Amino acid sequence: MLFKAIASAAVIFCFVTPAVATVQPGDWTAEQERLLADAEATLADNPNDADAMIWKGRRLGYLGRNDEAIAILDAGERLHPDDARFARHIGHRFISLRRYRDAQSAFSRAAALSAHLPDQVEPDGLPNTAGTPVSTLKGNIWYHLGFAHYLQGEFTASARAYAGAAALAHNADAAAAALYWLYLSLRRAGDDGAAQEVLARVDARWAPIENGIYQELALCFRGQVDCDAILTRARAAQGVEYATPAYGIAVHRLLAGDGTGARMLFEEIIAREAGRPFGRLAAEMELQLLPQ
Repeated sequence: MLFKAIASAAVIFCFVTPAVATVQPGDWTAEQERLLADAEATLADNPNDADAMIWKGRRLGYLGRNDEAIAILDAGERLHPDDARFARHIGHRFISLRRYRDAQSAFSRAAALSAHLPDQVEPDGLPNTAGTPVSTLKGNIWYHLGFAHYLQGEFTASARAYAGAAALAHNADAAAAALYWLYLSLRRAGDDGAAQEVLARVDARWAPIENGIYQELALCFRGQVDCDAILTRARAAQGVEYATPAYGIAVHRLLAGDGTGARMLFEEIIAREAGRPFGRLAAEMELQLLPQ
């Protein structure tokens, strides 16, 4: 079958020691506004510079100013049509706006532009506690292309894209995230055998910096971690730290045949989380797919 080959794709990386979380001083929004002002000043001094345009777009996106972000990134892509980074970040902003078909188109464009190039580490705009970037440009393109398909219920296509992301994974963080979504995509596409092979590749010894929740959810799906404990901990948090694990537990219920329990948790996610973390967007999609 098609996904037997996907499930056997190699993922090679080194183990990473997790960082110790620290409390960041100051107001997050104020800091992002300051960084946006810096990016705008840099762009004013270098109006056609690709890096300067990308960073202004990224900073606008972090502040939720997605239409403005797309406008500057679109202008940058017109000036630098061979630079895949513009389409990659345009696609991310389209996801935030729930324009999933447009996001799919942007990420497909980015994949084509970067296909012949070596991969490169993508600098973090919102650094993790270790200050270590854990993702790459091509990895992010394929990962988010997978999510654009997933949010449209196109699970076979999302599995293909997540397989691409998994093949590019170079550390525990990238592997845990890509394999988690690849597993879900394969299950939703009906290829349970390949999905179980993918799930088996998530190693309990990994120590991700950012994506430990994906590793933990995979172990929960395998029966090695208490799923209820994950949900209890998630309910004490908010934003992505709530929505990501809550969605994982909800879809686990759905795949186990508990449609009622899954619906209740999908509805809880939407009621609790007003922002646009991926778990919230995926919960919206699930409620559209569930029978009324």
